[in-house]
Amino acid sequence: MLLRQCALATLAACGPFPAAASGPVGIAYVAAPERASGICTAPNPDRAFACARERCAAQGRAQGVKPGECLRLAWCYPAGWSVVVSAQHRDGFHAPRFTCGLDSREQALKLAALQCDRAAHPYLLECAAVELHGPDGRVHKP
Repeated sequence: MLLRQCALATLAACGPFPAAASGPVGIAYVAAPERASGICTAPNPDRAFACARERCAAQGRAQGVKPGECLRLAWCYPAGWSVVVSAQHRDGFHAPRFTCGLDSREQALKLAALQCDRAAHPYLLECAAVELHGPDGRVHKP
């Protein structure tokens, strides 16, 4: 009990804690397979996934996508660099690949190149990095 009181007194003596850094700290990715996807950044997964679902539904509105059909696929904290790779199987199936939490833009692009390597994945008809997100959530062209 005494230890607990000392710890609380020490915390109180420190004064107010600095405000959390402004801006996004995590990134969420959702998708309604073959129809739409959404990406959002926020300080916590609940807010990021809710935002991503709304974006997914908005993107897929013409196909009748509702937010509940946008499935949680990835969350990274901290966000780091993220890359979206669009890959189409020669049988027609389209499989977007999302990777987050990477250390740099260069690392994200190298990973995309590996995911699109035709020697390693001869079944791919098309494959390319289509979108990059920086640690702050801003979208960058690959």
